[in-house]
Amino acid sequence: MWVCGIVLGATVNGTSSCGMRSQVPVALFTYARPHHLVRTLECLRANRVPRIYAFSDGPKTAEQRATVDEVRRLLRAVDWCEISIVARPENLGLGESIRAGVADVLSRHESVLVFEDDLICVDGTYAYLTAALAHYEHDTRVMSVTGWTHPRITPRDVTDQPFFDGRAECLVWGTWRHAWEGMEQDALTLMQRCQQKGIDPYAYGADLVQMAQTERERNIWAVRFIYLHLLNGSLCLRPPHSLVEHIGFDADATNAVAANGWANPPLRPCPPLPTAWPDAVEHPQAQSLAATAFGGKPEPPSFRLRLRSTVRGALPPSVLRAYRRLRAGQPTGQS
Repeated sequence: MWVCGIVLGATVNGTSSCGMRSQVPVALFTYARPHHLVRTLECLRANRVPRIYAFSDGPKTAEQRATVDEVRRLLRAVDWCEISIVARPENLGLGESIRAGVADVLSRHESVLVFEDDLICVDGTYAYLTAALAHYEHDTRVMSVTGWTHPRITPRDVTDQPFFDGRAECLVWGTWRHAWEGMEQDALTLMQRCQQKGIDPYAYGADLVQMAQTERERNIWAVRFIYLHLLNGSLCLRPPHSLVEHIGFDADATNAVAANGWANPPLRPCPPLPTAWPDAVEHPQAQSLAATAFGGKPEPPSFRLRLRSTVRGALPPSVLRAYRRLRAGQPTGQS
């Protein structure tokens, strides 16, 4: 039994290499979407993933028990790699589940790749990302790698080589034990620490500030990982085109019910591994592309608007009502 749940079982495939310490495990986070999980598992099998830690969150309601049980049945049926299934008796929610699960896996392994149960990938994704993890493991400028990108945030001069940006990713990503340190701090704390160092919290999108303000209420996690990147001045490696797609934009989703312009073009084959991995330097267009895609820093109100607000705040309510009637063309004595 693990502290965070119950290990339902583990199976090992027949190869002698499966489960070796040098191989990067996949942490797979599931809830109550078995129809999506089937496709995710098919991708992991096609990628010959050797080791999975599956975290099955408990149902929120009695009505969801059946679909959670079906998810666990699918996980128990995996016989093509070594798998440990953590069946949580309670519902932790996405944010807490991922923070606890990733920390648990990284207490046992130096690095991890993270999938959720509504993400699919092309063949070669596991090999590509684990090669990136191996190459940048000791480069302190790099905190994570990802298999996802999008034309809206991919510089136009990127062709077949990966590139770096300062905004981390939450759709199929990998990191190391040392890079996860600091994730016990919430997003607002990390954002404030960024501001104390002179780092603009809006630099990679206004959505980050909004998410930091609602992180605990919504039980999300990725915004603190992004601000941890900003605080440390660290980078995320992205592929030249997306190897991953989110298939969970539907009414059953907890946090993503509509694509809102973020569905990718049809996935292309995985690019070949670079003969020479790029130096860990952010692409010069990455920050501006993120700010455009996710919303830039709001403009401060003009002097005229600030003056109008100040004057209105100083006037008695009766004077304001009379002013509004005059603007509307009504007699000032009309009620």
